Amino acid sequence: MKIFIIGGGGREHALAWKIANDSTQPEIFCAPGNAGTADVASNIAIGAEDIDGLVAWAVENRPDLTVVGPEAPLCEGITDRLNEAGLRVFGPSRAAAQIEGSKVFANELMQAAGVPTATSESFTDVGEALQYLRTIGAPVVVKADGLAAGKGVFVCDTLEQAESAIEETLVSRGFGDAGSRIVIEEFLRGEEASILALIDGEHIVMLASSQDHKRARDNDEGPNTGGMGAYSPAPVVTDALWPVIREQVFERLLTEFRNQGIVYRGVLYAGIMIEEGQVKVLEYNCRFGDPEAQAIFPRLKGDLLPALNACVDGNLDASLLDWTEDPCVCIVMASGGYPGSYDKGKTIDGLDLANAMQDVIVFHAGTGEEEGRTVTSGGRVLGVSACGPELETALERAYAAVSEIHFDGAQYRNDIAYRAMERMKASV
Repeated sequence: MKIFIIGGGGREHALAWKIANDSTQPEIFCAPGNAGTADVASNIAIGAEDIDGLVAWAVENRPDLTVVGPEAPLCEGITDRLNEAGLRVFGPSRAAAQIEGSKVFANELMQAAGVPTATSESFTDVGEALQYLRTIGAPVVVKADGLAAGKGVFVCDTLEQAESAIEETLVSRGFGDAGSRIVIEEFLRGEEASILALIDGEHIVMLASSQDHKRARDNDEGPNTGGMGAYSPAPVVTDALWPVIREQVFERLLTEFRNQGIVYRGVLYAGIMIEEGQVKVLEYNCRFGDPEAQAIFPRLKGDLLPALNACVDGNLDASLLDWTEDPCVCIVMASGGYPGSYDKGKTIDGLDLANAMQDVIVFHAGTGEEEGRTVTSGGRVLGVSACGPELETALERAYAAVSEIHFDGAQYRNDIAYRAMERMKASV
C-alpha cells in the first residue's frame, strides 16, 4: 500500500510515524516532509502549497491514499483536484475547508447552525472597525479573516491593543490578503480545549481530547503562535460534556453543511471554551491540530489507516479507534524570536539521546539536513512528546528529553499542562 502525506510540519511527522507503524506496513511518501519524516518515509521535494506539482506527482504515482496535513492546500481545493483525477483523498473539499479558510464563512455557518459561539462582526473599513470596537470595549478578540498560520488572532485586553491589531491587519497588511477583512469578536472566558472528530459525510467519531498552549511564553503571556505545546486528555472535558460537545459543536454544524449541499469528509477540529459546564466554539479547523496531533497520536492504539480509509469510503465507525489511558504531553521547541523573525540553519544536537528515553518521541517540524547535520528551518522546530501512566510522569519525561536537545536560540514553555496540574492539586 502506498500512502502520500502532504505537508512538512510536526503534524505530518506525527501522521507519518503513526501510519508507518500500521500493521499493513505501507510505503509512505511525504511532500515536502522534513528531517524527521525522512526516517519513516521518502521525502518528495514539492512544497505543500504547490498544488499543480502535488497533483502531478500523485497522478503519476497513484498512491492508494493521500492524506492532506495543512489547511492551505485544502482551502485551495487540492482534494477536489485529486478526486477529479480518480484518487482517494483524506481531507475536505474546498467548499468544506472554508470553515477554516474564512472566519466570516465560519461565523455565518455557526449562526445558521445554532452552534454556540462568540458574538462578532466583520469589517473591511478601518473607521467602521474602530467605531464598533469603541462601542463594545475591551477585552476583545481581533482575527484576520483568512489563513495566517495560526498567528492572525489577537487577544486584546485593552482598546489600545485592539486598535494596534486592527492597524496591523487592515492597514499594514501584516497578513497579506488574509487580513483584507477582519472579524472582531466577543472575548470568551473559561478554559480552552481542542476536540477533533473524524467525519465521513454522515458519521462522527470524536478523538481524544487535548489542550493547546497558544501564547509564546509561560503564564499565557506574549503573542499568539501556532501552538507551543499540548497535552491529552484535557481533564476540563468531563464525561458529562462529551454528549453536549457532540450535539452542539459537531452534529449541528454537520447538519448545516448538508443543508448547504456541502459534504464534509476528513477531520474537523473544534477549539472550544468551557465555563461552568457551558461550551462555546472559538474556531473550527479543517485539519488535524498541530501540536495536538503530536499529543493525541501516541495515545492511539493499533492502526490509524482503517479509520482514515473509512472516512473516504463512508463507513466510519467508533470501533475503529481505541485509546490508551496514559496521558501524553508535547512540548514545542521553537527558534529564538518566534513567532516573529528568526534565524535558520542552527545545528540541532541531542536528538538521539532524547529519542532513546522511555516513552519519548521527538517529532520534527521546522528541520532540514545540511552536510549530514540536522538543522533548524522554521519557527516551530521540534515537538517533544512523552507518555506516562500519570500526567506528572509524562511531563517529567518530556522535559527531561527537552533538556537533552540543544540548538542556538531554542525557546520553549516551562508550564505545559499547568491547568491540568492545578486541577489535580485542587482535587486532592
